[in-house]
Amino acid sequence: MPILASLPGLNLLSSLPSNPPQNDTTSSTPPPSPPIPIPKYPPPRSRNPKTNVPRSNPALSIPHRRSNYRKPVQKGVISTDGDRCVIVGENGVSYKLPGAPFEFQYSYSETPSAEPIAIREPAYLPFAPPTMPRPWTGKAPLKKSKKNIPLFDSFNPPPPGKKGVKHVEKPGPFPFGKYPKEGKTREEILGEPLKKWEIKMLVKPLLSYNRQVNLGRDGLTHNMLDLIHSHWKRRRVCKIKCKGVPTVDMDNVCRHIEEKTGGKIIHRVGGVVYLFRGRNYNYRTRPQYPVMLWKPATPVYPKLIQEAPEGLTKAEADEFRKKGKSLLPICTLAKNGVYASLVKDVRDAFEECPLVKIDCKGLQPSDYKKIGIGSLCFIIF
Repeated sequence: MPILASLPGLNLLSSLPSNPPQNDTTSSTPPPSPPIPIPKYPPPRSRNPKTNVPRSNPALSIPHRRSNYRKPVQKGVISTDGDRCVIVGENGVSYKLPGAPFEFQYSYSETPSAEPIAIREPAYLPFAPPTMPRPWTGKAPLKKSKKNIPLFDSFNPPPPGKKGVKHVEKPGPFPFGKYPKEGKTREEILGEPLKKWEIKMLVKPLLSYNRQVNLGRDGLTHNMLDLIHSHWKRRRVCKIKCKGVPTVDMDNVCRHIEEKTGGKIIHRVGGVVYLFRGRNYNYRTRPQYPVMLWKPATPVYPKLIQEAPEGLTKAEADEFRKKGKSLLPICTLAKNGVYASLVKDVRDAFEECPLVKIDCKGLQPSDYKKIGIGSLCFIIF
């Protein structure tokens, strides 16, 4: 190879030109067009919220997010709009409407025992017009369906061969020779207590049924009441699956479900509850509640977690905090777990040791504070 390279006039790279031609800039031929046209995008939107959101509309400005709005409140009526008013009481902020059976709240089961000391947004009514001072900024309503679907209730079910209607279960079950009666009170709608074979007949097909109402960290919210009635329109029993913080005190959740909906819990397994609508339930004569169009801001409550429990000083509480770092947790809590046996486990652990450690790394700080209050124990951070 060195000998061949030394020969004059011999180029090993003979396939390439020795002197590449220079580009002719004087040629008038246009460059070839791309096979795919270049799309034209609109100019980027400004990230400044002041330029995108009109300040004239009060609904578009959310006071309780990224703001320091704090208005001290006292027990009583804090805002009125005719017959509708916003009230601060023992259960927090509630909304009173004319003709309502009870005062409406965002959550009925997850309310602290202490009264709020301030609110994080102006006292608006989160319900529909016509007297709503804060307009709704949600999506446009859907167009009305062209199909004329006939409406049937539990007292007038469709004939068995009718097409184009959904399945509706008849009222009942009733013993032989008895028929549904029009009822207004809860006892009249529930009728006679169900027997064991009736409960088994109603619950068995729902064990593997995937249509259910999911109850999460906010507990029994106001809009769940209308959702439960929409399930009762097709089924006699509504399946409710509870997860998260409310499962610490399932008795409290079940009590509020029965009081607010008017139904009867006939079966309960862990965090799953089966709610019976009643023998004489009629969907058309059900109580109709207004739907909350947005989630109200959580009020400001006093500090519920004390620095030291009753009977201990601050120094003694600090000593317990140091000892708690070396303890092993009795359990680990997940985000969407069921904690129905947590109170019993903590009380059993208190018999062996005055300090109990629970691993709550998968939860938010507000969640494990609620769990500590619901477990009737003192939290040490």
